[in-house]
Amino acid sequence: MRARTSFRRNASIPLVALVALVACTHRPSVAAGMDRKALLLDPGNAEWRKPAPPVSHLRFETTKGVFVLELIRDWGPIGADRLYNLARLGYYDDTRFHRVNKNYIVQFGLHGDPAVNAAWKNRYLPDDPPRSDNKRGTFAFAMKGAANPNTRDTQIYINLADNTRSDAEPFTILGRVVDGMAVLDSLYSGYGERSGSGVRQGRQGPLETGGNAYMDREFPLLDRIRRVTVSTVGAPR
Repeated sequence: MRARTSFRRNASIPLVALVALVACTHRPSVAAGMDRKALLLDPGNAEWRKPAPPVSHLRFETTKGVFVLELIRDWGPIGADRLYNLARLGYYDDTRFHRVNKNYIVQFGLHGDPAVNAAWKNRYLPDDPPRSDNKRGTFAFAMKGAANPNTRDTQIYINLADNTRSDAEPFTILGRVVDGMAVLDSLYSGYGERSGSGVRQGRQGPLETGGNAYMDREFPLLDRIRRVTVSTVGAPR
């Protein structure tokens, strides 16, 4: 017999709010009987191609606190589907913010397991139409630049400032931070570009092949993503 969980509702909290709170801590399950590690090593699996809902919230638990990204599928369906599935299937769990430039950007998306990095290497997405409006709190997939189209993979950057210098490039902004911007501002930034930098600078090889063991040894102060959970919400804020 399956045990039932019960709780006493606080009369001051509407039932709708409680339902939303529970939803925010839920991660949609993978296909029945599927091993999560095996799934991470199989980027061709159909689980990675499920369409994102029109709007979803990605809740990141980090070593500095919680922040939430609002992902809006209409802004870039190809990228939104990739990000939604990476988040819901645990790709970003126990990973590092490998690039933090204060008053510029935060970047993450290299996995902690070198085998997973190898499986996802060059698993590029076709580009969505550009939506390059890099205001503070917006986010997008990193890519190799206008001269190298269709090079988005697993790395996301979040703008810590209004980065108009990036607007000339064909980034596709996929949403915005709706909670926890102060958490992102507080991430350790002392390594700057030395801890891997971006996808264009050619310095990420040791991070890809060494994973968390390398990053924790060489850059022990990097903040971490502990866990990501996904929820579906209504219209964008």
